Amino acid sequence: MIISTVPTITLNLQYHSSNPHSNSNDPYLRKNVISLLKNLRNPQHVQPIHGHAIKTGTSQDPFVAFELLRQYCKLNSIDHATKLFHCTQNPNMYLYTSLIDGFVSFGFYTDAINLFGQMVRGHVLADSYAVTAVLKACVLQRALGRGREVHGLVFKRGLCLDRSIALKLAELYGKCGVLEDAWKVFDEMPERDVVACTVMMGSCFDWGMVEEAVGVFNEMRSRDTVCWTLMIDGLVRNGEFNRGLEMFREMQVKGVRPNEVTFVCVLSACSQLGALELGRWIHAYLCKCDVEVNWFVAGALINMYSRCGDIDEAQVLFDEVKVKDVSTYNSMIRGLAMHGKSMEAVELFREMLMQRVRPNGITFVGVLNGCSHGGLVDLGWEIFQSMKTVHGIEPEVEHYGCMVDILGRVGRLEEAFDFILRMGGQADDKMLCSLLSACKIHRNIEIGEKVAKLLSEHSGIDSGSFIMLSNFYASLGRWNNAAEVREKMEKGGMIKEPGCSSIEVNNAIHEFLSGDLRHPDRKRIYKKLEELNYLTKLEGYSPATEVALHDIDVEQRKLALSVHSERLAICYGLISTQPFTILRVGKNLRICDDCHAMIKLIAKITRRQIVVRDRNRFHHFENGDCSCNDYW
Repeated sequence: MIISTVPTITLNLQYHSSNPHSNSNDPYLRKNVISLLKNLRNPQHVQPIHGHAIKTGTSQDPFVAFELLRQYCKLNSIDHATKLFHCTQNPNMYLYTSLIDGFVSFGFYTDAINLFGQMVRGHVLADSYAVTAVLKACVLQRALGRGREVHGLVFKRGLCLDRSIALKLAELYGKCGVLEDAWKVFDEMPERDVVACTVMMGSCFDWGMVEEAVGVFNEMRSRDTVCWTLMIDGLVRNGEFNRGLEMFREMQVKGVRPNEVTFVCVLSACSQLGALELGRWIHAYLCKCDVEVNWFVAGALINMYSRCGDIDEAQVLFDEVKVKDVSTYNSMIRGLAMHGKSMEAVELFREMLMQRVRPNGITFVGVLNGCSHGGLVDLGWEIFQSMKTVHGIEPEVEHYGCMVDILGRVGRLEEAFDFILRMGGQADDKMLCSLLSACKIHRNIEIGEKVAKLLSEHSGIDSGSFIMLSNFYASLGRWNNAAEVREKMEKGGMIKEPGCSSIEVNNAIHEFLSGDLRHPDRKRIYKKLEELNYLTKLEGYSPATEVALHDIDVEQRKLALSVHSERLAICYGLISTQPFTILRVGKNLRICDDCHAMIKLIAKITRRQIVVRDRNRFHHFENGDCSCNDYW
């Protein structure tokens, strides 16, 4: 098709160039050149027409120049479009606007903003379309200062009431966090339609103003699928997972048909809550709605099944996806790594390379985590080094953290510590916590104290890292140091995040805090817990009281440990489900040593498989063992 088209164009041009009556003012010649430019699919087809226009002088015709520039931008040839613009004498507003649009499309936001400035300085009158185009560049560049300048210009020229400009101004101020100005623009809009409200809702959600976004949503007279989806997505992004699911149910009641983006948002909420049964229902529902399971939806489904504890179902779904992109592979590799299936994650990574799917930084975080969980040191080093030498990807903090974790797992603590020292100040608190945990497991006090010193001096330390540091000192019986860490934490205004565990039973999520007494079945739960405490002691369980607070006596420490949230969730699962049913529990924090030892025995006594997802990974407890081999 391409070969046959080019000669035809060339012949037509030769015919007109030989016509003695042809000149730059010939309307027939202009019309013919413009008609030839229509519906082209290759920039190489534009060039012979452009060359002919230069020979005949029609390249300076504003209509021809505009169509040439538009075609170059449309066919991804921004360099030719720029050269054409600079060769055009006295470019008009349409040429400026077209090139600004082209720059924005290619991600050259600064060039777009600068060209608009050149347009203003050249006294070329900008219309609302040109202003909207440059404001779009300001939004994407987060160029608040330049955006304010454009706003001032708009105000002087009386364009403020233009709907498209007002929308972009509201979006600019919202994205840049100047919500007060965003509200002013929003309130001044003569008609606040669905699009305007959606822009304002998105800005509020971006800055954590959930209730303000909900307020805008509630005041809307009509809501389309995009608006409902944004509402669900905003709630989920701000940690309001249950509210997001409730909004999805309300959307169904209102008869609004969800699209693939809606389902991805809802599946994300299920992933965070560990709501496997609900996730399965949503999977069936999206199939009923004839939503295509493309790479976008497939990735969300694989992630949901993985994070909800059913890695086998995730694998089945992955195998069924016909066209897999890097995000599909990343979801599956990450899922396998989280579940301790290290070699499977590595093999999938190799398959990905064989299929010529280019990995990215997320891919390497997933496969290196797999190597860490499986103790695959040499393989981990090989993959880490290949990032830069083979794939041209510069390792980031997350990748270095994986390597520290790999070395720490197998007890090569000095190497891991040297690795951190070579990084200088780039090592984050998560990396230091990982090595400190390894020192605790391998009982290396010397290096542990060095790491603890670095961690205590780290500027970005969060509450979880403070707790890890305090627990390290407590495990050594150094209560004064542990108390100092907690005192420093309190002075810094940090509050320990309360442990919260959840379990899904009969399509309902039940959440428990440590020592929780709010559940309607609390009497049966604590009765089951008392029974398990007795049975696990017969199996040799002894509470690890060193991980509890030091300022209470031993008996109180035992009591504090016995009512941890994951134990209450497991007890509720045991009394609420059929024998031999798999129990899946999610916890927001790292599972403590004592609960880990206790749950292994509970799984053995009850002959249940218990899957616990904590902040770091999945633990599959079965027959008195755990998939993590007691290292996490």
